[in-house]
Amino acid sequence: MKKIGVALLGLGVVGGGTYQILTDNHQNIKKNQGLDIEVLHIIEKNTQRCQQMGVDMSIVSTDIDKVANDDRVHVVAEFFGGIEPAKSYLIKCLLNGKSVVTSNKELISKHWPELESAAKKGKAGVYFEASSVGGVPIIRTLTESLQGDNILSIKGIVNGTTNYILSKMDGENQDYATALKKAQELGYAESDPTADVEGFDSTYKLSILSTLAFRTKVPIDIIYREGISKVNKIDMDYGKAFGYTLKLLAIAKKVDGKIEARVHPTFIPSEHPMATVKGSFNAVMINGDSVGEVMLYGRGAGALPTGSAIVSDIVFAAKKTKHQYSSFKNSNDVSLKNFSKDFKAGYYMRMTIIDIPGALASVAKVFAKNHVSVKTMQQLSGATEDRVNAIFILHKTKESNIIKARVGLKQLECVAGIEAIIRVEE
Repeated sequence: MKKIGVALLGLGVVGGGTYQILTDNHQNIKKNQGLDIEVLHIIEKNTQRCQQMGVDMSIVSTDIDKVANDDRVHVVAEFFGGIEPAKSYLIKCLLNGKSVVTSNKELISKHWPELESAAKKGKAGVYFEASSVGGVPIIRTLTESLQGDNILSIKGIVNGTTNYILSKMDGENQDYATALKKAQELGYAESDPTADVEGFDSTYKLSILSTLAFRTKVPIDIIYREGISKVNKIDMDYGKAFGYTLKLLAIAKKVDGKIEARVHPTFIPSEHPMATVKGSFNAVMINGDSVGEVMLYGRGAGALPTGSAIVSDIVFAAKKTKHQYSSFKNSNDVSLKNFSKDFKAGYYMRMTIIDIPGALASVAKVFAKNHVSVKTMQQLSGATEDRVNAIFILHKTKESNIIKARVGLKQLECVAGIEAIIRVEE
């Protein structure tokens, strides 16, 4: 029986879930995987948390050198989050020959090349299944199951907090502030929800997933990002009338040899499988040139779902006789010519129009001038007799065309305001 020593850096929500799985399923892992996994060190300053979980306090400390210099430790699992001290601690462990497992999407998306460089020097591995979409095995699918495919696109709901908020707004008639407060009460959202609701979390995950899918580093800086904090329930209701459901999507595509990557609120057809993904659940759809569409669905966060992915990586790392590294140039120094920010999408636009003769003709002229074609238009009663709300569903066009059209529309005397622009993915 192969004995595997493990160190846990942090015993918070996910660290605690990982410890629980390793403890409760110890015998099953021995029987099914042939590995006797023992937690030898826990780096955690909250001793009360360790005592509550029944941890042997003799293995608890705040000294990373105890981990890095212990030859019995084979795998180090990190749960601190953020960049430091996680980055410094993991590099020290990697250089000492210890493989690393982490759910830290910010660290991987920003400093993956540095971690991999240290891993090569220490002949260790870096594993991060849990960094994207929690317990859903999306990374292993990309790296171990779809090697024969050229990946054409990835679309996904990769943040449970925002999906919960939008689900509440859509299904329970709540406004954004009410839905966010409920998410915070349930522990889905932090007291400062910025990372989730402004799309940073989804951007980190998309950077990782698109890098693996397209086998070239996709830095977070080239990913267009827009969160849900400005979403108005009125637009969700209008969109539903047109047959659409609103989700915060992470989208990456390879179009004409260039990669486009973006995170933003998106209308999708209400019959689309991802439109049915509710609450804190996540889903990712991969489109390969041979396999076609593959969709993975499950819990994207939580102590046990994410802990499950961590334990999977611990087992995976422990069984490796030779660690594998990126088959592409894994560097943040990339050529911008490989990427396109001027992506194409359909668009939903809501504006307030002053009801004067020729108003709609003037709007149509601006659209035509900027290569924007109207698919559907609906005029709704406005707040006053001389003003109406107009909803336009626009055919697929370049983002730059929409930006120019918006500028032109704002200059029209008949346009009192453009209240919303939301991208549409059919």
